Amino acid sequence: MHTEPLDGRIRRDVRVEGVVQGVGFRPFVYGLATRLGLAGRVGNDAGGVFVEIEGASADVHAFLAALERDAPPLAEIERVTVRAGEPGGAGGFTIVDSDGSGPRRALVSPDGATCGDCLAELADPADRRFGYPFINCTNCGPRFTIVRDVPYDRPNTTMAAFPMCPACAAEYGDPADRRFHAQPISCWDCGPRLRLVDAHGAELPGDPVREAAALLRGSGVLAIKGLGGYHLAVRADDEAAASTLRARKHREDKPFAVMVPDVETAAALCEVDETAAASLTGRARPIVLLPRRDAPSVAPSVAPGNRRLGLMLPYTPVHLLLLAELAVPIVLTSGNVSDEPIAYDDADALGRLSGIADAFLVHDRPIHIRTDDSVVRPFLGGESVLRRSRGHVPDPVRLGPPARRPILACGAELKNTFCLVKGRHAFVSHHIGDLENYETMRSFVTGIDHFTKLFDVRPELVAHDLHPEYLSTKHALAMTGVELTGVQHHHAHIASCLADNGEAGPVLGVAFDGLGYGADGTIWGGEFLLADLVSFERLGHLAPVPMPGGTAAIRQPWRMAAAYLDAAYGGRPPQGLDVVRRNQATWADVLTIGRAGLNSPATSSAGRLFDAVSAVLGLRDTITYEGQAAVDLEQRADPAERGAYRAAISGGRPLLVAGADLVRAAAEDVLAGVEPGVVAARFHNGTADVIVRTCEILRDSSGVSAVALSGGVFQNLLLLGRTVGGLNASGFRVLTHVRVPPNDGGISVGQAAVAAARDRLPATGDG
Repeated sequence: MHTEPLDGRIRRDVRVEGVVQGVGFRPFVYGLATRLGLAGRVGNDAGGVFVEIEGASADVHAFLAALERDAPPLAEIERVTVRAGEPGGAGGFTIVDSDGSGPRRALVSPDGATCGDCLAELADPADRRFGYPFINCTNCGPRFTIVRDVPYDRPNTTMAAFPMCPACAAEYGDPADRRFHAQPISCWDCGPRLRLVDAHGAELPGDPVREAAALLRGSGVLAIKGLGGYHLAVRADDEAAASTLRARKHREDKPFAVMVPDVETAAALCEVDETAAASLTGRARPIVLLPRRDAPSVAPSVAPGNRRLGLMLPYTPVHLLLLAELAVPIVLTSGNVSDEPIAYDDADALGRLSGIADAFLVHDRPIHIRTDDSVVRPFLGGESVLRRSRGHVPDPVRLGPPARRPILACGAELKNTFCLVKGRHAFVSHHIGDLENYETMRSFVTGIDHFTKLFDVRPELVAHDLHPEYLSTKHALAMTGVELTGVQHHHAHIASCLADNGEAGPVLGVAFDGLGYGADGTIWGGEFLLADLVSFERLGHLAPVPMPGGTAAIRQPWRMAAAYLDAAYGGRPPQGLDVVRRNQATWADVLTIGRAGLNSPATSSAGRLFDAVSAVLGLRDTITYEGQAAVDLEQRADPAERGAYRAAISGGRPLLVAGADLVRAAAEDVLAGVEPGVVAARFHNGTADVIVRTCEILRDSSGVSAVALSGGVFQNLLLLGRTVGGLNASGFRVLTHVRVPPNDGGISVGQAAVAAARDRLPATGDG
């Protein structure tokens, strides 16, 4: 037992856990201690930051109070542990060398956008870093994308190859300087170098930024090396350049993101409220999906036929300098050919992108881990994440009770992420992409290896999807020395929503998506579940229809229209529907294979229902990217229309929801000449209505009045808003996604949460 000495001098040993390395925490502690006249030391270790502090009792207590209250902006403190010790009469306060031994609990900070102080220096001709493309400090700059190992010190980052010049070394060692112990510190004399090279890698003359801007003015396509990989850029107001980029990238319709210099420019292009402005200017600097204005300064090919634009603000000095030189917004899209992962290695980027880009704006600081841009949207006054990557990763999702054993969750096939769990921390990976080619699968495997090393996790329990053909499932099944647990796809969706909200259930889970392997071996996707983190029961679903031609029905939504019209009209659709006329040559054959079940699996998918209505409306018979038909349907819907189609709900267990009723109602309105925007809105309203009515029935039978909404279909803001409004009006407590994507990017979190919950039981079993 320690007692405080008569002279009032005390000692406290403090441990700080969370995101406290690489964010200026040690310099902050040093400055705080010296201002208060305290003695001791501070250092990094594998667990976070340790502090030994002693001095007058009142000053030590003031130090402890300020430690969390005044922490640096990029710090995220999870826990502070304080133990009393015996004062040793130490004098002065020091920062000691890092200790990388012991169990690793330290968290790594995400990359942070350039801070205001660095922006001021970047623009100041009197500053020695005026115009320097890699300016950073302890409050901003690269973190996750350059770190190779912990503790987060320069030798463990890709900055190890750049010895500090005397001026930078002096700043690095000066406790009063903003760059005190800033690991990526550099300047014109000692740091990375920016170059402009042609498609063959030969360096081009002149100032790289000025010449890159000139290339963009001349309708050229520019590849830019960013924090987590390469992007492709053209002027956003240049239709010829945007069309060229689409053709070279083989991206026919999917919208491009647009980078704008400031919030004022963003507000000229889109509707920007306080929530959107906060997302645009926050440290993560994601792509923010916003309602667009009629702005001629954005070329038609940037986001063809789309009511929304994805906008982002510059988050590196290179972007800032380029936009300042160019003075117009630019398209900034992932540096890849369609369906490939973003390029991040210099040689690979030159090889893969030389047929797309006319020149490359590059630098010699290596990217250790590729990380695509995050995507968010405002919803109900908050921010909802659709793609969680740069700026958010590797911040963990915090689970409830800690996991008993280390866990790896391998995620889904599309929009893949993986998740590693250690204690209460669920480390969700950056966006990997669709596991459909060698390069993406390699990114998946190397990403897992990097995370296991970075966070010192050696998985003992591995969770995977039930689909036997998913490459993520095959990866799990090939692992040795681990215990496996299969998690049904839609259970994982609902579990991810529960984990996102810090809850365990039970809830009524509405999981609407494109498809997932059902517990009965069929294709699910329009599910009403009674679920908690351990198990689920399927209480209802959309009535199944065949998918004529299997995956061909995903690429050709008119096939789903044929299947649904066949179900709605008993094989005799009304005369005069354009969808029948447009596909007359193969309509009968498609119906035949669908009825016979030849390569036509039955599905309850809500995504395929949306596809069918899109085709009936004449919006999209074929698609060029996942979910395009449903996106077009949402875009066309008239938000002022409040009419709703009615779908029957058949009693029994499970309940059957007649999606065919919605298709029939839409078809009859189309034949009656009702405006397509009204038809689309009535379908959305009818879908929301039948969700609410089904949940009301299930509440009566189960006694559960909380509803969790998950799955890629709930990326549809019109449907989500109508559904949440209806459920709230009916007295439900509604859970939606915030930090974890509702689409398959959140599946790994749900798998991890289920695996952890099952592992806490005396006996485990699949739901």
